[in-house]
Amino acid sequence: MKELKMFIDGKFEENVSGKWIQVLNPSTEEVISWMPDGTVEDARRAINAAEQAQPGWEKLPAVQRAAYLTQIAAGIRRREQELTDIIVREGGKTQQLARVEVLFTADYMDYMAGWARRYEGEIIPSDRPKETIMLFKKPIGVTTGILPWNFPFFLIARKMAPALVTGNTIVIKPSQLTPENAYVFAQIVEEVGLPAGVFNVVNGRGSVIGHELAANPKVGMVSLTGSVSAGQQTMLAAAPNITKVSLELGGKAPAIVMADADIDLAVRAIIASRVINTGQVCNCAERVYVDRRIKDVFMDKLLAGMKQIKAGDPSLHTDVDMGPLIDAAALDSIEKKVEKAIQQGAKLLCGGHRIGDKGYFYAPTLLDEATQTMDIVREETFGPVLPVVAYSEVDEAISWANDCEYGLTSSVYTQNLDQAFRMMRSLKFGETYINRENFEAMQGFHAGWRKSGIGGADGKHGLEEYLQTHVVYLETQI
Repeated sequence: MKELKMFIDGKFEENVSGKWIQVLNPSTEEVISWMPDGTVEDARRAINAAEQAQPGWEKLPAVQRAAYLTQIAAGIRRREQELTDIIVREGGKTQQLARVEVLFTADYMDYMAGWARRYEGEIIPSDRPKETIMLFKKPIGVTTGILPWNFPFFLIARKMAPALVTGNTIVIKPSQLTPENAYVFAQIVEEVGLPAGVFNVVNGRGSVIGHELAANPKVGMVSLTGSVSAGQQTMLAAAPNITKVSLELGGKAPAIVMADADIDLAVRAIIASRVINTGQVCNCAERVYVDRRIKDVFMDKLLAGMKQIKAGDPSLHTDVDMGPLIDAAALDSIEKKVEKAIQQGAKLLCGGHRIGDKGYFYAPTLLDEATQTMDIVREETFGPVLPVVAYSEVDEAISWANDCEYGLTSSVYTQNLDQAFRMMRSLKFGETYINRENFEAMQGFHAGWRKSGIGGADGKHGLEEYLQTHVVYLETQI
């Protein structure tokens, strides 16, 4: 049985506490590895190491910092198959999706490295004749990243790459459900010779390690991807020190299918956005609003597509569309939410049950005759369950879509450019996808409104999350 190690100050450490957390394969419920149950002292040592390393790291030219990122990207590609197998085994992803995550992570490292020569300060005109105003972009210092389990490998890069290229150091806490991929990432970091303390990995529970990564006064910024409750706890922990927080939290993405939509395209994209990673993606379609005039045709095609989705153990089968839910708690949650939806009046068209008695598999589920007041339409599901609501007027669809405590992503299906622009102006979400599945680009900006988060990631604006400004007023005599 593999015993994972923490990576602190450039070294892998034995678990001196002797306390471990077991890691399960969600397809088989078998223990596949053991993760150190880290302590506050472990987190503090990692933060101290990051603090010691940061001044020297900041002094390196940005292109030299970026060179390490490109070496790490190359290391990821060399271990593509190993990392794919790990992500499949500990997270239940399909092999295709796991491979995409590995290669996208490497590409993301290269992309962020490319910003080394491109992020800039400013020269600002002064009102005084002998003064120059200069705005510098400088690193924040020590940053921390608290990771989720649904895209555990990519989220390392999403937090680490912009932090490092801009001169910050970082301490990462992987999810206790999916820690092995971060162990391999740290091995790659060690192999490329990244200076000690620049990148650190501390394993443990969110209530212990996560809290310290947000509450420690030496931390300049904490970035968390997780649930709304985890975001609230992070903000509370960061508040005494006024530490900057960047949060990507939950979502309840609406998909609006208009009367003139390409129905076949809409069905393909919505199904792809619902069953990817077994529905455990915060930015993917969680509720559908369809024009009543096309509802019957749309529902026939949607039901046929959902029935074709194949679930199974992705370690054994390459042709499955989705694997298991992440753990027993997730399975129990989905079962209860579907049961309540039916009690509230939703009509079950397919699915609605666990698959087998081993592993956390749940059948792709389609619910018709849903209404805006049902919990299944209002609360995040995070599973392969899709409720459909019919609307009569476009204003009704817009109102219902915006009537949500979340504001991460949304999607629209229409062939009318006027209607597309109307939706762009009306939908209150950080992202809107038109005539395509919900999946963001690394050069965009992934950020939510309302309870979906604060700050954002990716692209120029995501990079600037890791920078702070220093304005200098220089007045000369000539």
